[in-house]
Amino acid sequence: MLAVMEDLPKSMPDHNKLQGGREELRAWYGHGLGMLLLDIERGHLDEVLHDLFGYHLLQVGCFHGQDLLAASRISHRVVLDADIARQNVPSSPVCGCADELPIATDSVDVVVLPHTLEFEPDPHRVLREVERVLIAEGHVVVLAFNPWSLWGVWRWVLARRGIPPWSGRFLGLIRIKDWLALLGFDVVLVRQYFFRPPLQRDGVMRRLMFMEKIGARLWPRLSGAYMVVARKRVTTLTPIKPRWRPRRSLVGVPARPCARTCSRSR
Repeated sequence: MLAVMEDLPKSMPDHNKLQGGREELRAWYGHGLGMLLLDIERGHLDEVLHDLFGYHLLQVGCFHGQDLLAASRISHRVVLDADIARQNVPSSPVCGCADELPIATDSVDVVVLPHTLEFEPDPHRVLREVERVLIAEGHVVVLAFNPWSLWGVWRWVLARRGIPPWSGRFLGLIRIKDWLALLGFDVVLVRQYFFRPPLQRDGVMRRLMFMEKIGARLWPRLSGAYMVVARKRVTTLTPIKPRWRPRRSLVGVPARPCARTCSRSR
């Protein structure tokens, strides 16, 4: 039994809850545009994960067999997915759902969400689960597609066909920041990348390489994808010194008689 895991459910997750198109999404990552995006994101993850420390590292969601956690110095790495049995992952595999993590509360140091939120029916609930399992000062790394980009235009055109990744729900950077802030996270790093249009032709993509430098300088908010690193905020309780006041007496002070006593005449 893994050290960070609670008792796992006796039955495996219901496959009806899995989002459609997982096999198609894995196929997309294995060709052309998907491989190009994967290489870029692995470079960014290598730089970020190298500087995050702890005992337990959790990746929630796996749409390909590539090792995204290789650069991390954390030795105990877990990859969780609802149909992890169909995949060959280098880290410790765990079968579970992103919105119901079978992980002990306050037990994980780093959580990585590689385009997990776009293919979950309730992404905010997934972030709430991430907040629950992270320790204080733990980090979450979110990779997501940007709807306000050329990739967002492609999604708007191709979403009805149900072809991944265009069938996913792209989430804007501002929305992700707002959700993280509501859950008590401080955003420490944002990286935006892939400013070229999502074309499948390798030759055209190589000729458009100049758009990466120009886009990062002139229109960074129009990147095709982005990465957010946030730290779980520690809530400190400030003791308030009570103001002691003398307790009021329930019995009033007896009043002095105001009438004069009459002396009896002899």
